[in-house]
Formats: sequence, C-alpha cells, structure tokens
Amino acid sequence: MLAPNPVPTTALDWARARLFNSWLNSILTLVLVAAFALLLPKLIGWAVIDAVFTNDPTACRAAKGACWGFIVEKFRLIMFGTYPYAEQWRPLVTVLMLLTLIGMTMNLKLWGRALWTGWLIGVAAMWILMRGGVFGLSYVGTERWGGLPLTLILSVNGIVLSFPLAILLALGRRSDLPAIKSICVVFIELVRGVPLITVLFMATLMIPLFLPQGITIDQLLRAQIAFILFAAAYEAEVVRGGLQAMPRGQYEAADALGLSYWKKMGLVILPQSLRLVIPPMVNTFIGFFKDTSLVVIVGMFDLLGAVRLASGDPQWRPFYVEGLVFAALIYFCFCYTMAEYSRRLERRLDRSR
Repeated sequence: MLAPNPVPTTALDWARARLFNSWLNSILTLVLVAAFALLLPKLIGWAVIDAVFTNDPTACRAAKGACWGFIVEKFRLIMFGTYPYAEQWRPLVTVLMLLTLIGMTMNLKLWGRALWTGWLIGVAAMWILMRGGVFGLSYVGTERWGGLPLTLILSVNGIVLSFPLAILLALGRRSDLPAIKSICVVFIELVRGVPLITVLFMATLMIPLFLPQGITIDQLLRAQIAFILFAAAYEAEVVRGGLQAMPRGQYEAADALGLSYWKKMGLVILPQSLRLVIPPMVNTFIGFFKDTSLVVIVGMFDLLGAVRLASGDPQWRPFYVEGLVFAALIYFCFCYTMAEYSRRLERRLDRSR
C-alpha cells in the first residue's frame, strides 16, 4: 500500500510540491517568473505610473503611459451608447435590475415560482424603462439602445430562450420519427454551417421581405431571433452529447416504471445528462456572450461597438487601445463569473458521485 503524499504546511513546501517537483516544472516556473519580472514593471508603468487619468487630450498626447482620461470622457457613451443623455438613468436601472435577477438565479435556494414571477415582472419593467412611451417616460426607439445594456439584453435573452429550444432540437434529433428527426438535423446543420454574420444579415435584411406589406419587426427583435436560433443549434449538440453519455440502463429503468416519454426525459434522463454537460454548455454561453459584439455590422452598437464609436472622436482617436482594454476587462469579469459559477455548480451537483 502506497503512503499518502505529505500535505504542504509552508509556502516553501507548497512551492517544492507544485512548482519545482520535476526538472520540467522547474524550468517552466523559472521562465514564467523571468517573463513576469520583465513585463510586469512595464505594464504597471504604462497603466498606472505614467498614465493620465484626467480627460485632457493634450496631456494624454504628451504622456508616455495610458490615457484613462478617454474612459472618463467617453464613459457614458461606452456604457449606454447613443441613448439620450438625460435619460441614461433608465438603462442604468435596467442593468442593475438585470444583474440583481441574475445574481438571485445563481442561488439555487431561491429557485421557485417567486423567482420566475420576478423574472417576468422584471423583464416587463426593463422593457418599459428602456422603451418608454408610458408612465410619463419619453419614447426611445431600439435603434438608440447600445452599450452594456444592449449586450446584456441580447445575451441573457438569447441564452434563456435558446436553451429550451436546444433541448427540443436535441430530443428531436434522437427521435424515432423520421420527419421530426430530419427537420432537426437540417436545422442544426444548416445553422451551424454558416457564420453568425450571415445569420444576422438574413434576420435583419431577409425577414422583412417575407412579411406581408405594412408589417415590420423591430431591428432589435430580428437580431435577437438570429442569436436565439444560432445559439440553439450549437447548444443542441451539447445536449445531445449528454443524452448519448447516459447509460442505457437509465432509459430501461424509466421504461420499467411505466413513465411516459416526456416524464422519462423530464424526471430521469435530462436532469442527469444536463449535469454532465455543464462545462461545454457554459463554454457555449461564454462564446455566445462575446459574439453579441457582431451586431455592429447591422447598425447596432453594443459595448464593443460603443467603444469604437467613442474612439471616432478625432481628439481621442489615438487612445482607442485604452477603450478596448476597458471593454476587455468588462467582458472578462462577466465571462470569469460564468466560468467560476459553473465550476461551483458542477462540484455541488457532483457530490453524489
């Protein structure tokens, strides 16, 4: 019987066990330390020591470091796009409401009818806040929506609404009914076989051509439909992988209990298969969240598009890098939060194994 590995008790013991436990790890550790020692002082000098934090373009041009004054000057434009300046408290409240609902949803103890009712009320309230036209709020068309609120609206609605569609597509692809299976296979392969840009163009330019005369669909809604369909096709394959990973005995046990098809899937198969595909599913969600930046090609300015719009000012054009860094930090915070939550959820649901 092998003796258990000793548990490191000091920082030196931890370094020996994790960083210098072999000649290859020792070399890699020394290379990384040297790289950090070389690059970190330059990064700190550019981002902090030599940086300019006031919104003075003349001082920024004379400085050697970053010009964070660009973020100070264009903060509202970056965060809220071209939404009317005097009404920007409305998208701010919308973002806070949406983040609150997301935070509550991440707590499994709060799951229930009250939470879903809160989502319905919250979504309606956010739509009223952003669009206006009632309760004394001035009307703001969706073409003026932008920045972080637009990114969150597109991504959250896309993730939430595409997930049940993805489950139906995955079940349909495994169906014994040839017609249903063929429709699901054609849809999944067709949507996955074209770039998202093509799907967006089709939704924004082609859908109006097929509608009766006099009937139009809002541009934001068209882009949202494109994102939902695109995300559903990718998520469907992830769900199908989880269904195929389930042991056949689970299907047979559910059949032996006399469960109908939908009860078998809803009570036995899907809860177990979805638990197995949490990492790839969240990876798909993260990619989808970042892909919302492509709406700029159809004339909508999300967070990244608003940064590009802000950098179009001739006075601040040389400092677009700082805007991209700021946007990258926001994207990183959201993506890292999703990844960390998925790891915790995976550990919690995997205790029985």
